[in-house]
Amino acid sequence: MSSILLGLGMIILTVVMYAGATYVYRRLKWPIVMPVLTTTAIIVLILVITDIPLDTYMLGGQWIQELLGPAVVSLAFPLSKHIHVLKKNILPVIGGTIIGSITGMFTGASVAILLGYPKEMVIAILPKSVTTPVAIQLADQVGGKSSFTSLFVMIAGFSGILLGPMLLRWAKIKSSHAYGVGLGSASHALGMARSFEYGENAVALSSVSMIMSAIIGSIMLPLWVWVLY
Repeated sequence: MSSILLGLGMIILTVVMYAGATYVYRRLKWPIVMPVLTTTAIIVLILVITDIPLDTYMLGGQWIQELLGPAVVSLAFPLSKHIHVLKKNILPVIGGTIIGSITGMFTGASVAILLGYPKEMVIAILPKSVTTPVAIQLADQVGGKSSFTSLFVMIAGFSGILLGPMLLRWAKIKSSHAYGVGLGSASHALGMARSFEYGENAVALSSVSMIMSAIIGSIMLPLWVWVLY
């Protein structure tokens, strides 16, 4: 009974924190206070201060995590509504995603090698722009440390949603399609969440880019490992 109540409390804590963070973000519109970022940071801080183990939080947090699958599937709805946009932009979407995936892997590996990271760390950083479940499986299969992969995926996601739109504006890119493809290919699910700010077309193309990034990563990662080692 106590476990059920504790799990329920963790769910309520997460929902309340996210609702509050969403309200603040809608008022301020600052990228640094995006709900997913601030909620994660505050919950981690609470767990550390109160010395609550992650396993205890996951008694309730796992139910929120279980909703990730249906949430991803639901993205097919905006895609189906805007399938004509995908058909019209299929070549730019494919080209942009392929180039983005290759560039993301190359830059990540290059920085890790220059900093003297061991082989396992270099491999772990390669799939950083692929959605977490796929990235972990890829890293495990080619000799990387999946725990570090999870960390690098989070860093790529958060840095992408914070800096990506700023860089696109700096480059004077105004197309919502470009924002969708860029955020989806570089920052996976977090990028898709951010793309909602640029319209349903951006969300549809962002979801396609995320899926394609996972497929391309599955093909390219073993090749990168073979080239590097």
